[in-house]
Amino acid sequence: MKKITLFILAVLFSATAFGWKLADYGDLKFEKMNGNVYVMHGPAEEPSKKNQGFMNNPTVIESKNGLIVVDPGGNYNVGLEILKEIEKVSKKPIIAVFNTHKHGDHWFANVAIAQKYPNIPIYAHPNMIKEVKNGEADKWYGILDRLSGNLKGTKPYKYPTKELKDGQKITIDGEEFVISHPKRAHTDTDILILHTNSQTLFLGDNVMKNRLGGFDESSSVLGNLELLKKLTKETNYKLYIPGHGPSGSKDDTIGPYMRYLQILVDMAKKAYEADEEYYSVKPEAIKKMAEFQKWDAFDHQMGKHLNKAWREIEAKDME
Repeated sequence: MKKITLFILAVLFSATAFGWKLADYGDLKFEKMNGNVYVMHGPAEEPSKKNQGFMNNPTVIESKNGLIVVDPGGNYNVGLEILKEIEKVSKKPIIAVFNTHKHGDHWFANVAIAQKYPNIPIYAHPNMIKEVKNGEADKWYGILDRLSGNLKGTKPYKYPTKELKDGQKITIDGEEFVISHPKRAHTDTDILILHTNSQTLFLGDNVMKNRLGGFDESSSVLGNLELLKKLTKETNYKLYIPGHGPSGSKDDTIGPYMRYLQILVDMAKKAYEADEEYYSVKPEAIKKMAEFQKWDAFDHQMGKHLNKAWREIEAKDME
């Protein structure tokens, strides 16, 4: 009997001690980061068949009676794995979901959560809700399916259902959240979420670490930099969670990406003021970016970012 009991305990321990085994990334699981806040840090790289389209930072906040999820992941299949790991944090039901912005790698896993919790409220900025319904979801479905090959059978989308506005305060089962909406930074659909109970700030893709994502037509390099400067001056929370890459203190989390954006803007200004195209300063910019050259996607994103910064500076000068 004693051997049987020990065997059962060993099985139970092994089921909870090890996380989701994804390629050679090790055991992916939720880590307690700050009070009742648990984060699973996805691979800080572009979506691929290797990572199955999982590369963001899903987060769980445990309340008295349930669980609140921020950005559950990039597709249905990933969502099923995330759900398994959430249940290792707590058997409490998921009672709410937040989506930080329109890009599908953060919210396509909504559908897996809604499959288990059909009436789950999902919160986002109204710009996001509008844009994903007007074609952004289909655009990202195509991108992520091509890169990861892991989205088959995941339609229809589970869109956010509850609108959040800049400055809004919302309390869910005793957990208070304050919403900020930068007019135009990573996109024009973003929300930053402050969990006041734990003093944790969710940054979405306004901050990335160890990888570089794209800036689309709704984004602003100048706006993103302005936002990060404001956050470094006006906030001092216990934990900062980026959209991609490791979470940490304000300086460790925001600092690197802010320095990257500052170099982009400085070099773009130099080229513009010399009446030259952006690419004239690209070699010099690369030299100044030694700390970022090993970040995922640096080689094919940095030049695009520099070009966008140059075009924004030109547009601002023409106003």
